Amino acid sequence: MRQGLLAAVISALLMALGVGVWHLATLPKGGAAGGDSEYAKLVGAQKSAFPTPADVGQKLAGHLRDPFYDRGPNDKGIGVQLAYSIGRVLLGFGLAGALAVPLGFLIGMSPVVYRALDPFIQVLKPISPLAWMPLALFTLKDSNVSAVFVIFVCSIWPMLINTAFGVASVRRDWLNVARTLEVSPLRKAFAVVLPAAAPTIMTGMRISIGIAWLVIVAAEMLVGGTGIGYFVWNEWNNLSIANILSGILAIGLVGMLLDFLFARLQKAVTYVE
Repeated sequence: MRQGLLAAVISALLMALGVGVWHLATLPKGGAAGGDSEYAKLVGAQKSAFPTPADVGQKLAGHLRDPFYDRGPNDKGIGVQLAYSIGRVLLGFGLAGALAVPLGFLIGMSPVVYRALDPFIQVLKPISPLAWMPLALFTLKDSNVSAVFVIFVCSIWPMLINTAFGVASVRRDWLNVARTLEVSPLRKAFAVVLPAAAPTIMTGMRISIGIAWLVIVAAEMLVGGTGIGYFVWNEWNNLSIANILSGILAIGLVGMLLDFLFARLQKAVTYVE
């Protein structure tokens, strides 16, 4: 309890320090050399192009007052943009999990399948998900579907590898007992292997959701249209740095929330196990 309070105080102090430094760095510039000339006064009164904490706070307040408005293709609330991004992430992540977990079980339980598929995994795993975007756009002909496909690609590898590792690491004693009792392969997978491998599988899912949230921002900057990545890029085109910082903060908060939810699931699965 005392350590938690101390950590919270330190976090608050660090935040206050960061905001204070930011505020000082964006104060109006002092008078310029050259006396009382009109040019010196103009330069002395000029403010930094970077927004102050108050400027960003005003933008955030405006976004929070009406986050879900929709006034056309290039004018949507930040809540709408986040909803598009989260929807794409969850869809691509869910499709990846539907393939990665069963395939990871098969790889982990069969050395032959592992040796057969490992070369393909080692070749495909290092490829940047965004490298697939041009091919996806060419073949799928739809920017939204292409973005989901990119999330699918980046999400599948951590789940597949962690599932295979978790299944392969199940204690041999438990498998031998199941074999002695003549437990069917399907029941063994659900009653013995899955509970033992669940914490490792959840670790892979937690890593995947974090990577997916990182990648969707870059993907939406490329394909445009909707999403928080497009919002940030569009605000750059509008030269609204305060809105860009608001979008960055929203990205960070949603990423933290997703990680927190999967951390809770991971903890629950580990406790049950």
